[in-house]
Amino acid sequence: MWETLKVWDRELFVFLNSLGIEQFDGFWIFITKIESWIPLFIFLTFLVFYYYKRRKGAVVFGFVLLTFFITLFLTDATKEFVSRLRPNNVEAFSELIRILQTPTSYSFFSGHASSGFAITTFVVLALRNYNKWIYLTFLWPILFVLSRIYVGVHYPSDILVGALVGTTIAFLFYALCKQILKRFDG
Repeated sequence: MWETLKVWDRELFVFLNSLGIEQFDGFWIFITKIESWIPLFIFLTFLVFYYYKRRKGAVVFGFVLLTFFITLFLTDATKEFVSRLRPNNVEAFSELIRILQTPTSYSFFSGHASSGFAITTFVVLALRNYNKWIYLTFLWPILFVLSRIYVGVHYPSDILVGALVGTTIAFLFYALCKQILKRFDG
């Protein structure tokens, strides 16, 4: 069963990666870079402080950072433990896939997926009662993770697990953040 899932994962990756069109390579390379999203991060930080004000805003922002760093630590530890090669480093794929980036770190699970979904989920949970449009920020991690398949560096399972881990961590830390924020009201 496990081998069947691995085969499906590889086949789905090859199929999705092969959908790439050379004219869009620049777009996807831009999307996959974290620096491209700095304006969004600044905007989300502004929204946190706008809706939560001073000390509460600082607490929420601190929890966003804590969520990010814990997610990053867990992701890196898992990558080292599992040691799954990225598709771009698998020789059998060299003729089958489009490779637009060549990182040498391990693949499982995607740090782009885990951190993108952790940050977004936490911010959406924190701001959903203040702004109904905040759900649109989920476009960011969706594009972010799709870019990882497009550029040839992650399998779909890397992305799925990364998204689930990031989302779970965000829910846990948001629950803790809510408990801390209640102390300001009492």
